Amino acid sequence: MTKIRTRYAPSPTGKMHVGNLRSALYEFLIAKHEGGDFMLRIEDTDQERFVEGATEIIYRTLEKTGLIHDEGPDKDGGYGPYVQSERMKTGIYLKYAKELIEKGEAYYCFCDKERLASLKTEVVEGKEITVYDKHCLSLTKEEIEKNLAEGKPYVIRQNIPNEGTTTFHDELYGDITVENSELDDMILIKTDGYPTYNFANVVDDHTMNITHVVRGNEYLSSSPKYQRLYDAFGWESPVYVHLPLITDENHKKLSKRSGHSSFEDLIEQGFVTEAVVNYIALLGWSPEDNREIFTLDELIKEFDYHRISKSPAVFDIVKLKWMNGEYIKAMDFDTYYEMAKPYIDEAVKSDVDKKKLAEWVKTRIEVFPDICALIDFVDKLPDYDIEMYTHKKMKTNAESSLKVLKDLLPILEAHDDYSNDSLYALLTKYVEEKGYKNGYVLWPVRTAVSGKQMTPAGATELMELFGKEETLKRIRTGIELLSK
Repeated sequence: MTKIRTRYAPSPTGKMHVGNLRSALYEFLIAKHEGGDFMLRIEDTDQERFVEGATEIIYRTLEKTGLIHDEGPDKDGGYGPYVQSERMKTGIYLKYAKELIEKGEAYYCFCDKERLASLKTEVVEGKEITVYDKHCLSLTKEEIEKNLAEGKPYVIRQNIPNEGTTTFHDELYGDITVENSELDDMILIKTDGYPTYNFANVVDDHTMNITHVVRGNEYLSSSPKYQRLYDAFGWESPVYVHLPLITDENHKKLSKRSGHSSFEDLIEQGFVTEAVVNYIALLGWSPEDNREIFTLDELIKEFDYHRISKSPAVFDIVKLKWMNGEYIKAMDFDTYYEMAKPYIDEAVKSDVDKKKLAEWVKTRIEVFPDICALIDFVDKLPDYDIEMYTHKKMKTNAESSLKVLKDLLPILEAHDDYSNDSLYALLTKYVEEKGYKNGYVLWPVRTAVSGKQMTPAGATELMELFGKEETLKRIRTGIELLSK
């Protein structure tokens, strides 16, 4: 068997979109599942869209997600250069374009902007495109040589016949046949000498021995043109795997405006890298069982690209948050605390045990920014409604809570050991003496010291965190509010 070789070939145009990361992940998994090679190729032929620093984002993202490439611009495996602009300097694209001209599969086109603007247009997949009329295909050899000698600007176009059909095979969609009359003579070499994305892709995939091409199904409509190039050269086609569209919850294409369309967006929003990779793996692929949590090594072992769905995959941020929460719960404490500490530091400036705060919220958060809302009462008692003292299950109300807090104030003032165990023993002794239920006492105390309906810890744990002075201050505030 031929060794599987896949490639991730991004354009350095900004942050890494979720769809691009999924393509990279699936290409990585397909290669590694079979012990093959995963290659990185930078496709920078579209100079107008090039974004400074975007190449570094690609490297950083692949490293952070564990999608380590075997070959690339920084790891020569004998198929370099691995950057298209550098490959262009070798003359490779023009050489192959001229080979197609000699075979009658391509031709020089010298039409200027005015003439092209006069051609008819068609709407293809919602976009208006100009349909070229093969005008320059009829130029004589002498006319072509004269134009070239005069330095007249030109492009090189693919020559697609008007009759017949073209068929290609996709692993998910099967054989797809299209009428050649529906295909336009796409440009292979632009006026600036750069190859188009479509042409460079085919030349590079062949010359780099790529066996499997994985990309979004928006490229299905372009694949017949790619297939015609492979056939024109007499090259063996790669295995095509076209991935389903990723949509938002409204079943619209996932947009950059969604706020969570790129890997960097998600990390900035407090998601864990491993959770993002795990979730993205399930956007279009499912294992044989209903399992959802996978390490990258487990994905490599389980991944079978034949189980990729053709149906659009919905990017459900709620589901991702749930999965992220599971990863946070499973983290060892030191790793978790290192990631949680910046959020705790942002929310709490006072001198309290921040590791204790981190312990309390670990199982209660889904993303790290959730921490801030859970502990925003620590530095300052928030303004709160005394209705919070009323709890049907605990059988408490404002009146009963006032009595409990007034009873406890002198007891707490006389008590010096503000450890959790000591405070809990103190309050339960009061509960027993009065014949109350625990909640009847602990609810008003917790409300008074936190000013919150929900807290990450119980009354006595919060009292230990605050210490005697702050605890008494907050209970006196509670009594004052309830006395109005």
